[in-house]
This record gives sequence, structure tokens and C-alpha cells, in this order.
Amino acid sequence: MLGACGAGLVRGLRAETQAWLWGTRGRSLALVHAARGLHAANWQRSPGQGPRGRPLSLSAAAVVNSAPRPLQPYLRLMRLDKPIGTWLLYLPCTWSIGLAADPGCLPDWYMLSLFGTGAVLMRGAGCTINDMWDRDYDKKVTRTASRPIAAGDISTFRSFVFLGGQLTLALGVLLCLNYYSIALGAASLLLVTTYPLMKRITYWPQLALGLTFNWGALLGWSAVKGSCDPSVCLPLYFSGIMWTLIYDTIYAHQDKKDDALIGLKSTALLFREDTKKWLSGFSVAMLGALSLVGVNSGQTMPYYTALAAVGAHLAHQIYTLDIHRPEDCWEKFTSNRTIGLIIFLGIVLGNLCKAKETDKTRKNIENRMEN
Repeated sequence: MLGACGAGLVRGLRAETQAWLWGTRGRSLALVHAARGLHAANWQRSPGQGPRGRPLSLSAAAVVNSAPRPLQPYLRLMRLDKPIGTWLLYLPCTWSIGLAADPGCLPDWYMLSLFGTGAVLMRGAGCTINDMWDRDYDKKVTRTASRPIAAGDISTFRSFVFLGGQLTLALGVLLCLNYYSIALGAASLLLVTTYPLMKRITYWPQLALGLTFNWGALLGWSAVKGSCDPSVCLPLYFSGIMWTLIYDTIYAHQDKKDDALIGLKSTALLFREDTKKWLSGFSVAMLGALSLVGVNSGQTMPYYTALAAVGAHLAHQIYTLDIHRPEDCWEKFTSNRTIGLIIFLGIVLGNLCKAKETDKTRKNIENRMEN
């Protein structure tokens, strides 16, 4: 160690001599050489870190890592460092809110922000419940062994108290809605608390997750309209469930080896080499249900154009999927946020075009009446 430090100091002095001879440019080079000397003594910070050793990235993971240390385990317990799950919970809500908007109008921004807050809280609560149930299993899986409860960063009691806080805040969001939506939202709690257990008893835990994650497809419409329209809400809910079966089956292929060893079940283990056939079937069902949603809600061309783009995205995703490479599975899983955003954009643009068609139709009717 002393020899390494001495070598570092020699390089630093040599660099300073060069700086004296070369001027300003030399002083810059001297700093570089001095830093390299310190690296020889193992004092250099890892790449991508700032002056305090914290990442310079603005990613969600970097934001969590820059939070006060006592808070970091709780933020990771909520998966704030991996926001893809929050997006996948939130997007069906946006579809429903967008479909419920009046023709020619943008979605209710207050409802979008309210449901966004609720999605963060409920996804965090769901992850907390999942990690409490699975703490013994998570210790045996490489990818999940570092989760806060499994790693011992948070005790079971503290996680339970934290869960209570999240659910209390989520209740506050729910109470901002109408009575019908409050009752409908409260009905989802049974699904939230039980779906983490499904991997122990059935090869279809992804179906249970779909029933849970897409409840917002019902709740968003009722929050705007005061009740659900079955002709729109039910096929929208069904399409969301099919979507969840697609992306969570892909996700489950990351852990299939560990799951098989410890006795957990999933559609990845059920479908095995037939996974792509099943995913193709779910994609057809999803697009068919979304088409029915469009017909029943009077959607216009931008909406169906978006569905065509979603179909192309799903086809590429499934065709290029390598179920034996966890990195590829994660990449394909996260790309589903794009699918959700495309559908939302199609709903918004399709709804804006409704007013144009309505105005045009009204003028035609008026002209006929005048003639």
C-alpha cells in the first residue's frame, strides 16, 4: 500500500513539474496524472460518480441512491428505483380516463394526476405486501436476494407499519373520488393482498396479477362518469389482463430456474418452449378487445392507427424474444411501457377527432334541413 501511495506521489510531482514547464495546459495534464497516481493507491472513485461519490445520473435508481440513507431501504421496498411497475399499473387508468372524456376534449388532468399518485402508492403497497409474503423465497433467488426485507435492511414489523402508512395515503386519494368509485376501489384490496400468494398454488399467478393491475381500467371511467359502462369498461379490463399475461410471462422467464428449484409456479414454467404461441394468442385477444372498446366508444381513425402500431410492436417483441436470456426478457418487459403510451395517445387523438366529425355531421344535417 505504501509503495503504491509513493508511486502515486511520484507521478503527481512529475506532473506538477510538467505543469510548471507547460503552463495552463500543463496544469490540466498534471491533474490528470495526479489522479492516475491516486488511482494506483486505490483512492479513485468509481466511474460516473460526483464529488461526493454519488451517481451523476438522473435515473430513478440514482435518485433513490441520492436520498438520505435511512430512507433508501423504504424507497427500494416501494420499487421507486424501478418505476416500470408503476407505469404498468398507471397506464390502464389513463386509458379509461381518456375514453371517459367528452368528445373533442382532452382527458381530465386532475384525474390523471390523482391516479398517478395513487399508482405510486398502491404499487408501493403491493410490493411491500409481496416482499413480506416472499421474504423467505426472495433470499433463495439471486435477483431478489438484495430486496430490503430479504436482506434484513427492514424488519417485518417496520415493513408492516410502512405498509399501513402507504395504504392510509392511498385511502386519502381514493376518498377524493365519488362514492361509486370509492366502493369499487375498496373492492380491489382483496386482490392486492392475495395475488402475491398465487405463485404458491397455481401456474397462473400472472392472471391474478392482471386482475389486480388493471382494476384502474374500471376505476378511471367511474371516477369521471360516476359509474361503469360495461360495454366499454369490461373489454378494456379484459384487454389489460391479456396485456399483463404477455409482459409478466416474459418477466417470469428471468426467474424460471430459481422458481423451479424452490417450488414456485408461473406461466413461464407452464408454457416453456410454447411461450411465443401463448403470447401470440394473448396479443390477438388484447387487440380484439381493444377494437371492441373502440367500436363501443365511437373511436376514430387515430385510435385504430395506434392499435395497428401496438400490433406491430407486439409482433416484433414476441418474434425477437429470447426466453433463455434474462437480459432480453427484462428489455422486452420494460418496452411494454411504450405499448401503453401508444394506446393512450391513440385514445386522446381519437377523442379529439370525434368533435371534428360531430361538427361536420351537424353541419350536413343543418344543410339538409335548410334544403
